[in-house]
Amino acid sequence: MSVAGVVLAAGAGSRFGGPKALASLPDGTPWVARAVETLVGAGCSEVLVALGAGRAEASALVPASASVVSVPDWAEGLAASVRAALRAAATTDADAVLLIPVDTPDLPVLACRRVLGAGGPLARASYGGEPGHPVLIGREHWIPLASSLAGDRGAGAHLTARGAVSVECGDLWHGHDIDTRPA
Repeated sequence: MSVAGVVLAAGAGSRFGGPKALASLPDGTPWVARAVETLVGAGCSEVLVALGAGRAEASALVPASASVVSVPDWAEGLAASVRAALRAAATTDADAVLLIPVDTPDLPVLACRRVLGAGGPLARASYGGEPGHPVLIGREHWIPLASSLAGDRGAGAHLTARGAVSVECGDLWHGHDIDTRPA
């Protein structure tokens, strides 16, 4: 199965104090570069990075191994980013996308590999039974998912309604995204 990795990094990061696409680890590694590295390490054939707020600056942080997907309507919320990423993925030969948000820089490659190994067209990581990322979405779900998205909601309702496989990854990582800057 050919899988395109997708980094969702288009939001303004209002609780964070700015676009998370511009954030870096303490060692200076951009979160967006770490996310691309994680998806490549998991075996994604190509990686797409959805950028909106701060796109001009953030584009420079995207490694050459990934492609930037512009999200001009990013202010509409997460749904706009997912729709843009799915449209871009539809121009590839990928059978599925593996979605991760940029604000999970500690996401281990092994969690991505576990979700990829779930063997279904819909799967998502869970942490202590709570749904999280990454999320695997087979090509046959891209159009119905994109048409059902609105506002600041992602694929969660679609995944639940269609019985996505839950892949426990709590032994690997806590599963939390970063919403505020460290003190």
